[in-house]
Amino acid sequence: MEIKYFPDTDTLLINFTDKEIVDTRDLTENILIELDKDGGLVSMTIEHAKEQANIKDFLYQQVSG
Repeated sequence: MEIKYFPDTDTLLINFTDKEIVDTRDLTENILIELDKDGGLVSMTIEHAKEQANIKDFLYQQVSG
């Protein structure tokens, strides 16, 4: 998983896998998802990320299970 934030465009890109993208869908006006050939989620793009995702408070925690 890879997360990139582009401050010049206020865009957040989350890559979940490196599979080939075959379809892009708009979830909302500012959120797009990209899917692989099996319909699996490859990536998500969030435009106007500061407003949409509150990225200033981003926290990552891996919990062992």
